[in-house]
Amino acid sequence: YEELLLVQLRLLSDKMLVQQKKGIRHEKTGDLVKKYWASLDFSLTSSQKKVVMEIFQDMEQEKIMTRLLQGDVGSGKTVVATFALVKAMDNGFQGVLMAPTEILAEQHFLNLKPNLEPLGIKLGLLTGSLNEEEKKRLRLSLKIGETELVIGTHALLQENIDFANLGLVVIDEQHKFGVAQRALLLEKGKRSPDLLVMTATPIPRTLALTFYGDLDFSVIDELPPGRQPVVTRYVPESKRDQAYAFIKKQLDQGRQIYIVCPLVEDSEKIEGEAALQMAEELQKGYFRSYRIGTVYGKMPPSRKEEVMEDFRRHQLDILVATSVVEVGVDVSNASVMLINGCERFGLAQLHQLRGRIGRGPYQSYCLLMGRPKTREGKRRIKIMTTTDNGFQLAEEDLRLRGPGDFFGVRQHGLPSFKAANLLLDYQLLEFARVEARRIGENATLPQYRDLIRFAQEKLGDFHP
Repeated sequence: YEELLLVQLRLLSDKMLVQQKKGIRHEKTGDLVKKYWASLDFSLTSSQKKVVMEIFQDMEQEKIMTRLLQGDVGSGKTVVATFALVKAMDNGFQGVLMAPTEILAEQHFLNLKPNLEPLGIKLGLLTGSLNEEEKKRLRLSLKIGETELVIGTHALLQENIDFANLGLVVIDEQHKFGVAQRALLLEKGKRSPDLLVMTATPIPRTLALTFYGDLDFSVIDELPPGRQPVVTRYVPESKRDQAYAFIKKQLDQGRQIYIVCPLVEDSEKIEGEAALQMAEELQKGYFRSYRIGTVYGKMPPSRKEEVMEDFRRHQLDILVATSVVEVGVDVSNASVMLINGCERFGLAQLHQLRGRIGRGPYQSYCLLMGRPKTREGKRRIKIMTTTDNGFQLAEEDLRLRGPGDFFGVRQHGLPSFKAANLLLDYQLLEFARVEARRIGENATLPQYRDLIRFAQEKLGDFHP
């Protein structure tokens, strides 16, 4: 319990530091929010509405909002975040939406533009592949307040970008950004802007409290109606021909296909070469009459975007890719994903990859192909084929891999507990969180002030 309390006190000290700064009050919910709501051609789920209200209540306070938005793949987190951005603009402030890849930043830009531009909101897209002249124009536009919403990648962290009136920062895919990058972006405003962080797939409750205890949580726990669950099947290597025959049938019905190459730890170069080789073999062999493209991590970003855009426009039938497509564009016509070497991926990553399909009106299929030899590998495949609930998968992934490896790489900064167990001690962690908040409310008392300082010195910084 003492170990968990120290962790919560360490996180609390981060939060207290943020709360000491003066924030921005986004007091009104005006015409822009109402018009944006009216422009949507679907209804929000009750869970989305609840979370929008939680965010709005935070934004209306003078204290800085620091909120983590969790939801399963396809639960509609982006539309919730857009309501927050529009509310900032309703109050005369600018907004930032930061994504981990150019492909995802571009997708957000293309998805938001049709709904926001008719409301008179000027959008900008800032990525590393813009030329100097384009960057210069956008920087000036942000500085004078002409561009109200900028969407981009880590290029937004460049020091020479100034905002006229930054009110809200939304970060998509938090665990791909370090805490230092998060702080850098928050310093861009004249006053401290509000912060909303979205995660791609759910994080187990104990890890969320351990890593993100300095943030308030909102959870979207239902999917929009009408989404068909993706059928997930394990296919042994020996049945590759049958899998290809099934894919061919789908292609002939006009659908598109993802083929994912095996994960190669610590080597994007080898992964990329494997993807190119596989695409070449498929083009010469079984799928010679179909259009095949390739994307992998080491490709020039502009070329990667070009291929993804071709796939989105159905100028390609098959996309052979590495795991970079786990944060890719929405292609509603893609109905099958074949994941090679499935035993090399963690559950969270497999679930994230599977989330690329099932976004249109067609029944979709995820085929897991590989040779799982370990008991853990076989268990992962069994879980993937029996559940599509990201929250359950996240808890299971934590049990299988342990807290250190949950985010894909071993976390050097994870506090090592002698007695506490992050898999079992959720209730104790909750008690520790409540107690830490009580101590925080009385932080002026000498004994509590010393305790918080001790936690800071002992634990340092351990964000993923």
